Amino acid sequence: MRILITGSSRGIGLACTRKYLAEGHEVIGIDLQESPIRSCGSYTHLTADISGPLPDIPGEIHVLVNNAGVQEGGREIEINLSGTIAVTEKYGITPSIHSILFMASSSARNGAEFPRYAASKGGVVTYMKNVALRVAPYGATSNSISAGGVYTPLNRHIIDSPTLMEQCLDETLLHRWASAEEIAEWCYFMTNINRSMTGQDILIDNGEQLRSNFIW
Repeated sequence: MRILITGSSRGIGLACTRKYLAEGHEVIGIDLQESPIRSCGSYTHLTADISGPLPDIPGEIHVLVNNAGVQEGGREIEINLSGTIAVTEKYGITPSIHSILFMASSSARNGAEFPRYAASKGGVVTYMKNVALRVAPYGATSNSISAGGVYTPLNRHIIDSPTLMEQCLDETLLHRWASAEEIAEWCYFMTNINRSMTGQDILIDNGEQLRSNFIW
């Protein structure tokens, strides 16, 4: 299959790129940064901002992984929501599409973290459901992943602080965060193995939102 991944140069996007390549697929990556994976026969890297203008990509796209996004800085709605919509409308809503995956966030469920970030990811989940309705006639699926804590460069300031890291782990039932590679495995299952689940948001947070203290 031919896979398009946004935000492919680091973190979850890079882990996804490596996973799909390892499974024998052709991958096209879009990112503002250069990729540590050099362009080769199976991988093509396009340097672009998903907020536009978007590059033309000849040929069919079978799987779209919408991973690119920012946590703060004032452009959360523009990139995380509007950019994701633009990418999906341009490359994903086509008869050749097999599956579309959106990277949302556990913040889309509980409103935590930065306000614009939480709002943008909530919008992504709602848009994902709209896309599921529209690609169903092609036999395609549309789903999203709402991840909690993940070991990625965006969380480096927490990872590098033993105190902050322990506080975050204490907020989970399993006392752990997910690796980018683990999320990539979920991505691959949802896009290339799953055929029956669509319009669903999957929460992967090590039990963070389930954690509660019962007072009597």
